[in-house]
Amino acid sequence: MPPPKLIRTCSIWRALEVVGDTSILLILEASWIGARRFDEYRARTGLLPTLLSDRLKRLVAADVLEKAPYSRSPPRFEYRLTRKGRDLYWPALMMLRWERRWSAPEGRLQLRLRHRTCGQVFEPVPSCLNCGDEISARDVDWTEGPGVGWMAASYSRRRQRRHAVETSSSLMVDVAQLTGDRWASLVLRSIFTGLRRFDQIQRDTAMATNILSERLSWLTGFGVIGSHDLGGRRSEYRLTEKGIDYYPVLLMLLRWGDRYYVSPEGPPLLLRHKAHGHDLEPAVTCSCCSQPVEAHDVTFEVIEAETSRRLETAGSPWRRCP
Repeated sequence: MPPPKLIRTCSIWRALEVVGDTSILLILEASWIGARRFDEYRARTGLLPTLLSDRLKRLVAADVLEKAPYSRSPPRFEYRLTRKGRDLYWPALMMLRWERRWSAPEGRLQLRLRHRTCGQVFEPVPSCLNCGDEISARDVDWTEGPGVGWMAASYSRRRQRRHAVETSSSLMVDVAQLTGDRWASLVLRSIFTGLRRFDQIQRDTAMATNILSERLSWLTGFGVIGSHDLGGRRSEYRLTEKGIDYYPVLLMLLRWGDRYYVSPEGPPLLLRHKAHGHDLEPAVTCSCCSQPVEAHDVTFEVIEAETSRRLETAGSPWRRCP
């Protein structure tokens, strides 16, 4: 047997192993706005029953959802977010932020968030708690942490195609496709860490060359990277503004992965805020009062795309507006 290909240890990788699937992201979105039962997930996501059942089982196995009975005769179950699942709130807000900034709003659900702490309708902002500044990828530097290492790349077959988001009831159509393709996200991780040439990205991700070529082509068409000629038949891939603005999504996934999947030695990456020279302490804050936002402190209102009516929900981790 040939030796396995190795890639850099990364908490983003570990987080994407759990949530880097378009169908799973649609299920989590449905959970955040109130879905609990199988039929509710089916109606909200548009997923086929067999696919939905498989992804729900995976989320339960990963301790992101828990399965609880709500009827004994006949036996019926509902799915609730665990603490680990609720801690995906900040990555979800950053996905929502990116979708709002870079996707056309026509035909989409609209979500209005209100911060109970200050009482204002707000936008989620990626911020550093040590200085209060908004985080930009250009202002962050990184070094290897105590948990840095190498691990075998285990690309499963389900990662080799992106699931089309065909439902009009999704809040995050484009970002679900981007984050839901783990390979594409790992390509972006490489570029964010300064690896821009094809051979550098290939070594960092251990992808087959044909798969890497397809992902680079797709990301270019998606508008998050561009190819730049260096002369002498050399080229490199650079992030566009749309791609740079995706950084907070990866940053919050890194934070979640560090919390739940970090090695005993510590995190594989240490981040510093270059503008101030201190450790980066990422958080999602309120655009009105600059305080960190938590799910229990946020009410929300969902406006249906076609009917422009408010969607009533109950029992959601985001509390419905009264």
